[in-house]
Amino acid sequence: MGATSHQSGAAGRAPTADHPSSVRNVVLVGHSGSGKTTLVEALALTAGAVGRAGRVEDGATVSDYDEIEHRRQRSVQLSLVPVTWGGMKINVLDTPGYADFVGELRAGLRAADAALFVVSAADGAEGLSGATRMVWDECEAVGMPRAIVVTHLEAARADYARMTDVCGEAFGADDPDAVLPLYLPLHGPAGPDGHAPVTGLLGLLSERVYDYSSGERTERDPEPAERALIDGARSRLIEGIIAESEDETLMDRYLGGEDVDLGTLVDDLERAVARGTFHPVLFAAPAAAGARQGLGTVELLELVTGGFPTPLERAAVAVTGPDGAARPEVVCDPDGPLLAEVVKTSSDPYVGRVSLVRVFSGTLRPDAPVHVCGHGAAGRAHEDRAPHGTDERVGTLTSPFGRQQRPLDRCVAGDLACVARLTGAETGDTLSSRDRPLLMEPWAVPDALLPLAVEAHGKADEDKLSQGLARLVAEDPTLRLEQNPLTHQLVLWCLGEAHQDVALERLRTRYGVRVDPVPHKVGLRETFGARAAGRGRHVKQSGGHGQFAVCEIEVEPLPPGSGVEFVDKVVGGSVPRPFVPSVEKGVRAQAARGLGAGHPLVDVRVTLLDGKAHAVDSSDAAFQTAGAMALREAAAQGRVQLLEPVAELAVVVPDAYVGPVMSDLAGRRGRVVGTEQAGPGRSRVRAEVPETEIGRYAIELRSVSHGTGLFTRAYVRHEPVPPQLAEKVRERS
Repeated sequence: MGATSHQSGAAGRAPTADHPSSVRNVVLVGHSGSGKTTLVEALALTAGAVGRAGRVEDGATVSDYDEIEHRRQRSVQLSLVPVTWGGMKINVLDTPGYADFVGELRAGLRAADAALFVVSAADGAEGLSGATRMVWDECEAVGMPRAIVVTHLEAARADYARMTDVCGEAFGADDPDAVLPLYLPLHGPAGPDGHAPVTGLLGLLSERVYDYSSGERTERDPEPAERALIDGARSRLIEGIIAESEDETLMDRYLGGEDVDLGTLVDDLERAVARGTFHPVLFAAPAAAGARQGLGTVELLELVTGGFPTPLERAAVAVTGPDGAARPEVVCDPDGPLLAEVVKTSSDPYVGRVSLVRVFSGTLRPDAPVHVCGHGAAGRAHEDRAPHGTDERVGTLTSPFGRQQRPLDRCVAGDLACVARLTGAETGDTLSSRDRPLLMEPWAVPDALLPLAVEAHGKADEDKLSQGLARLVAEDPTLRLEQNPLTHQLVLWCLGEAHQDVALERLRTRYGVRVDPVPHKVGLRETFGARAAGRGRHVKQSGGHGQFAVCEIEVEPLPPGSGVEFVDKVVGGSVPRPFVPSVEKGVRAQAARGLGAGHPLVDVRVTLLDGKAHAVDSSDAAFQTAGAMALREAAAQGRVQLLEPVAELAVVVPDAYVGPVMSDLAGRRGRVVGTEQAGPGRSRVRAEVPETEIGRYAIELRSVSHGTGLFTRAYVRHEPVPPQLAEKVRERS
């Protein structure tokens, strides 16, 4: 790292890989606004994938992925930009930084072998959100190699020294010496405003200056003042690298005064980075107008190609057959059995469904027969995404670049490519050979816990709604579709408001379906609070056969979960035996429709005590009507309680936010039932809360916990609504 020899990719050609050893897969992680997409464009420019104007052949920029992103000025989906450097193909995966699109981030982490955490020098410690630190911990848990890139060097308030310390504090809690800068920013002359721009980098290992002030990277020896800056930081960096060296004698020799040659240090650094035990900090900035290279981009590309692991170094993949039986683990081998995974699904107006796949084993070729199978819903078997499997034929293989799709003749193990016309493939599905079908366990995605009830805007939209929603949830595993049996609403469960907006916009622009959001209803129920009696009298005479039925019932409450019981205690044949089921049918139909507020009646016993019939005018329909009338009269005479569903929430937050979370839950009529440790520095708060109080909790928890909280919910039971609230609900019904 620090060498200047490299081989750039040619703009307009799709980068290809002949072997996994020549592939690097890296995902960019960082909060919204940290500069990830700008960094991708700078890397593409430096690698020669785009011209100096930052444009590809059709005039689109490298960041032209989605019209929605352009309108919102924010990344909302995973994007792949392949470039070449030093004879290596680098698949750069740009992920959204907003919490609502964490599903895209998870997909990027699954497809990558290393991660670049992008932080803004302008934001300081505030820019390192709790969510970013959580992702760092997840990468730590699986041993994924990581490096930190500091952006927005041009900001007047950027404090580079402080930012390096912040990164060490945030990402190196266990070992601060494992998070250290490889370079220091070099400042040019101060401008009229007193701000001195960053014009180059000081290489701490190479002891060289890399000057970008001319728009081209040049290299020179440091001046005395620059040498002093290098010497001040170089010793700590060397000690940090040697501490991770496999040569246990190296530290003693270094402390004893022996000089360690640059080649040894670079080799040890690259091995430590690849193992995920050392995390270098680098600086990067976009190129100035007309320049060919962005500041720090050469150094970053050299780190990726030299320090990040190849797909060959990834752990073997555990697989099963479609029947769930375990199969031998699969390693990265271009000649091995085919194993690939759909990490992203999108729709193209010309070619239809396009699947971005990561090939873990074998070689994928155009027009090859494959078996597609999946667990459904990223491992959660919701009704809208059941496990599935089908045989298909691969369409065209392409390499994406902005809006372009450049043809490929193959995709080897370890590489990524887009596959056309996999009509049955959903995000998270596994591709394998037909004669040896395999299934990978999908990556974990958070539960969608923010409900959005929708209705078709018009008749034309109603006809297309079902198919449009099915395609939408096939693309995005964090969406969940529900047809609520109690409220009869069509509910799209999302991760947040921005996620909702993008889902509706995609539904309208991609699939031509317009929907109207409507207030989400919670499935309330009713029951009797005490015994009550009712009499139903249905008597009509209008010439010819009339209608005659009378029945008397008693209603009494039952324990929760009992449903509706019907008991026949008629004596003397006052209600003829053939009409007793008719009364029951009418009672149950009325119970399902509800009483007063229109919510289903539950947990009661209805006893038929007496009645009257007519030899000619009584009928099945008449006694059904009488039974329903009797139940309504009992409700009018008795005390009907409104029941609301109660959910158990398990909220995981850093210890510092336990107090605010518990106070917030209490304000929602919640009852805290316990707290427990959920890992280092994190606690799990368990509480029972009425579902009517947590409709927007997915959003509000972010505010309370500063974006660091997670929660799950599970239905527990229905409980009576407090009288004052019940009255308001009835008034709204």
